[in-house]
Amino acid sequence: MNTDRMKTGFSTFASVRFVFVGALLLAASAMSARAELRIDITRGNIDPMPVAITDFYSGDTQTAAIGRELAEVIAADLERSGLFAPIDQRAFIQSNESLLVRPRFSDWRVINAQALVSGGVSYEQDGRLKFEFRLWDVFAETQMTGFAYRTPRNNWRRVAHIIADAIYKRITGEEGYFDSRLVYVAETGPHTMRVKRLAIMDQDGANHKYLTDGSALVLTPRFSPTRQEITYLSYFNDTPRVYLFDINTGRQEMLGAFKGMTFAPRFSPDGNSVIMSYARDGDSDIWIMDLRTRRARQVTNDPAIDTSPSFSPDGRQITFNSDRGGTQQLYVMDADGNNVRRISFGQGRYATPVWSPRGDLIAFTKFYGGRFFIGVMRPDGTGERLLTESFLDEAPTWSPNGRVLVFFRQTRTTSSGAGGVTRIYSVDLTGYNLRQVTTPTDASDPAWSPLNR
Repeated sequence: MNTDRMKTGFSTFASVRFVFVGALLLAASAMSARAELRIDITRGNIDPMPVAITDFYSGDTQTAAIGRELAEVIAADLERSGLFAPIDQRAFIQSNESLLVRPRFSDWRVINAQALVSGGVSYEQDGRLKFEFRLWDVFAETQMTGFAYRTPRNNWRRVAHIIADAIYKRITGEEGYFDSRLVYVAETGPHTMRVKRLAIMDQDGANHKYLTDGSALVLTPRFSPTRQEITYLSYFNDTPRVYLFDINTGRQEMLGAFKGMTFAPRFSPDGNSVIMSYARDGDSDIWIMDLRTRRARQVTNDPAIDTSPSFSPDGRQITFNSDRGGTQQLYVMDADGNNVRRISFGQGRYATPVWSPRGDLIAFTKFYGGRFFIGVMRPDGTGERLLTESFLDEAPTWSPNGRVLVFFRQTRTTSSGAGGVTRIYSVDLTGYNLRQVTTPTDASDPAWSPLNR
């Protein structure tokens, strides 16, 4: 995205090249004896923080609608996190225009706002939009952060996600996850003749796009951490193989000329390899293919079924599920296949492990007592916690900051074949903030992208 970012004040700007919302460009303007406004997201069920998000002020009708929509997207992002409670704008006393000078903090304390978001939007001479943003601590009466962007008009929605990420980071101390995307399998047609195709969208469901035409069945898409690529399983010509898909060009490429079935692919943390399962002669082992040389090497060699591999963030370890112990359980091993140890010891069967981008947890699917669960445990198997439960919950995937999981849930069909709806849901690590992600059709096998760059 060709975007410039500037330090604020609103009257004087020092233009800098946009890279990413990582560093906060403006610190609070004054010290206060009051404790810093903060949300501790490591706690359990917490009360959301009341936050006032004003429409971004515009002096003309052309950009006024964008200013309103920008505030709506920011509010929706923060509300879905479960950590913030946007206040109804009908309660606001001070106008968004007068906020360009300075907030009347007493007006915002009256409506119980703890944080205040204000800003402006205008056209530049070159036709780009300029967005200006400030986050205020209402009780300390200080500015917590603020910056401005110049960007093409069609990028306004991404700017809203970037601002929401900045607010999230400033108040929680953790990186945000709103400027990211989801790839998933869009499902249509009767359950006996399902059409499955790749689809991609922003994490809030906007900018939805189909990537494949449905002529070949697709499953388990996964994002590259470094490139605009996806790896996935496709049944092209009824032969199950792992493929690469270039998001920008639409080019598809089969990975390797394996004689058997390849499936359950996932990228390495550096994006230079794909780890997958390779099944032949009734045996399934884990292999790694180097994308630069296209050479593959075998990692496991066991008569059991080894599948669903996932690298640790540092690339030194791999988690996978296997029935080598008699039932389907989770294992961890070194990246060269040595030092294999079982980590799941609870009741039931475990599957689809995926390592958190923070490295502290492994998410999984569990089946026990006729019910499915999404859970997490530490890499040594301790601290198992179940976050969801239903007729069928499966295939967790992590947000870029490692604080939220997305998975798919299917409802039970009736004796007549009705029902069986499949949808994507998100849940945070507390297990309290469960929400459905809107998709135009049935949806399964979601995968979360890294933050956009």
